[in-house]
Amino acid sequence: MGPYILDFYCSTARLAIELDGYSHGVEGAELHDARRDAWLRTQGITTLRFCNDDVRDDLKSMLATILAEVRRHAPSVSFAASSPVHGGA
Repeated sequence: MGPYILDFYCSTARLAIELDGYSHGVEGAELHDARRDAWLRTQGITTLRFCNDDVRDDLKSMLATILAEVRRHAPSVSFAASSPVHGGA
């Protein structure tokens, strides 16, 4: 997106999902992330950030947060009943 690479992006909801691993804890990374998030906001894009550990340790909660944000920005988007958020595989 522009000068940045996003981990995941939903164009309908204008939502970027960033998974932050070890590299986001190194010097200068927080400033880079803040600049990227600010630039994305100027484009009308919301960024959700999650720690990589959230994927492993609390995926259901993470997906519920994403779902709530998508519904807030794009209420017409539908989700498959078999998705992990709805208790499927």
